[in-house]
Amino acid sequence: MAHPTFLIACGAAAPQAPTVDEIGFKGYNLWRMERIGMPVPPAFTLGTAFCRDYIRLGEKPMPGLHDLLAARVRDLERASGLAFGSTRNPLLVSVRSGAPVSMPGMMETVLNVGLSDAVVPGLLRLTGNPRLVWDSYRRLVQSFGEVVHGISPADFDAAIVARQEEAGQASARDLDFQSLRRLTRDFLDVVERHARKPFPQSPLDQLEAAVIAVWASWNGTKAVDYRRIHGLSDDIGTAVTVQRMVYGNAGGTSGAGVAFTRDPASGEKALYLDFTFNAQGEDVVSGRRNASEGGRLATFLPNVHERIAKVAVLLEQEFGDMQEFEFTVQDATLHLLQTRSGKRTPWAALRIVIDALDEGLIDHDEARRRIAGIELGKVERLRIAEVGAARRLTHATSAGAGVAVGEIALDSERALAVMQAGRSPILVREGTLTDDITGIAAAAGVLTATGGRTSHAAVVARQLGKVCLVGCDALAIDLGGRRCAVAGEWFAEGDVLSLDGHHGDVYAGAVTVVAERPLEYLERAAQLLEPAPVA
Repeated sequence: MAHPTFLIACGAAAPQAPTVDEIGFKGYNLWRMERIGMPVPPAFTLGTAFCRDYIRLGEKPMPGLHDLLAARVRDLERASGLAFGSTRNPLLVSVRSGAPVSMPGMMETVLNVGLSDAVVPGLLRLTGNPRLVWDSYRRLVQSFGEVVHGISPADFDAAIVARQEEAGQASARDLDFQSLRRLTRDFLDVVERHARKPFPQSPLDQLEAAVIAVWASWNGTKAVDYRRIHGLSDDIGTAVTVQRMVYGNAGGTSGAGVAFTRDPASGEKALYLDFTFNAQGEDVVSGRRNASEGGRLATFLPNVHERIAKVAVLLEQEFGDMQEFEFTVQDATLHLLQTRSGKRTPWAALRIVIDALDEGLIDHDEARRRIAGIELGKVERLRIAEVGAARRLTHATSAGAGVAVGEIALDSERALAVMQAGRSPILVREGTLTDDITGIAAAAGVLTATGGRTSHAAVVARQLGKVCLVGCDALAIDLGGRRCAVAGEWFAEGDVLSLDGHHGDVYAGAVTVVAERPLEYLERAAQLLEPAPVA
């Protein structure tokens, strides 16, 4: 374990500036944010070299890892004034991946690490919030079971539904702390039954297992598929960042969100924000829940919303590019958890370069370099020229501009088969999940019942230039019957739908489309690429 580790926001300057290759974008950008005074919770990062060693050694336990983690946790304890495993003032941590290349949602995360039966009373004493305590514990047990032991989410979902029915509630968000306490016990039983051993009650054992699971996820199916689609090397490895937990599930003045500093579909300079009250970050980015409360954030917590808008400006000044940043609000206090250059459509990429040049964020040389990376001949998007015989069915939230016309495919395998047969599929799914990366890549468009504009899968779809409509409340899926209902009307797999990403409308049948191009920005790009006159 001779590789260096890196402390962030722990009160001591790094002996030397880290590099992206060493600690990945998540750790590196956290370090930069903390350096310019952003509210970043204390963290440490295990660099990419650890992951490469783990893979080289055959994905076996690494000698000395337990002791190394214990030493770095002591640094977090000193920075936070909390104690890992304490029964009075416990420190909980998140464990997140962070490769030197952006791979949104392709690797794993475990939150609330450090909770156990013995620690529960301490967190209750510290927060005075029993619902927060049991909500956090049930989340830990579920994510640990799924990420570390590979337990199917369906096994946990069944327990959630049973407790919701018992309490007469439609959502786990509405369960009180007593129901959540019982649900946690259900989850502990699920883990023990499927893993054939109890959920670990030692916080350090939890942390070590979570770190190893994140390393292992580098070679998970969806991560490998993503790297293949984007031509990325398998040899880079991922860093792991361990950070003090902040609680978006602490009540009505708390929540979790993701914001883009500009519209990633159009490039317009406007804050593009998804937020969910009384939630943790995975609720927003996982695609399993809707995240449409950004407007309510501005209404009910205007000071926080104003702070987020100012953060957006500062991040662009620091990084010189559109940023996508994740944040948590705990008791009306903003905490930043990560930032990265935001995935965008080619249309948005062109506009952002020109606008950033005009605003003085970048110089001409940098603008030329970025434009050279855009296939200008392919910068276009479709719009509806004529609806014709198609019928408007319903409305959803648009996560990407354009129009997609194709036949319904209810899973990635079907979408891939339709594409390989030379036809255009529309991938129709319950949620926007990164497990569907191959189906998203094959599809002309994506339609989901749940999820937000900034969920990881929506981000990936947008980057791939796919029309993506999310949070369609009028969509119901019958996988067993290979059919879906939109606004009460049933459609078989293979029937044609049209998705209007400009307005969020869903149509039965095929609309007629026409391509449009951003002529003004293309002209500016051509001027920038012209060779300088010879003196």
